[in-house]
Amino acid sequence: MNGGDSSTPADRGRAELRLEEFLPYRLNVTAALTSQALSRIYATQYGIGIPEWRVLVTLGQYGTMTGKAIGAHSHMHKTKVSRAVALLERRKLVARRTNRDDMREALLSLTPTGRAIYNDLAPIALEFAGKLLDALDETERAALDRILDKLTARAILLSGPTAGR
Repeated sequence: MNGGDSSTPADRGRAELRLEEFLPYRLNVTAALTSQALSRIYATQYGIGIPEWRVLVTLGQYGTMTGKAIGAHSHMHKTKVSRAVALLERRKLVARRTNRDDMREALLSLTPTGRAIYNDLAPIALEFAGKLLDALDETERAALDRILDKLTARAILLSGPTAGR
């Protein structure tokens, strides 16, 4: 008898994955909860969702970009970027013009109305981030920045073409 343990030797040698302790899951939960909390602000005031917010803020920060560049910068799939841009165009917040250097792609930028929304939302978003970081002291904030940089660099490395081999 094995003292009430009904597992096989193979089961006992296997690592147990506890979702609530699994780092990728914990990072995702934190990111999702943070995005949901922030999105309540811009969804209520401007009727835009997370993808539209990311496009609007990216264009607000960088000016003119292609949809592909927005996707790469914001880590969004091209279909999500395309849908967000289409909605923002319909709402006259984003303008599209043909790229003269490459007629196959469009250059996107904020309209004056889009720029006004960005200028209104940027300080609100920064204040939100400040309130979130109020949970940490200065040493913890600096450590968090370093840790996030390291984890991001490692995730990029692990997601490369040879990852998992």
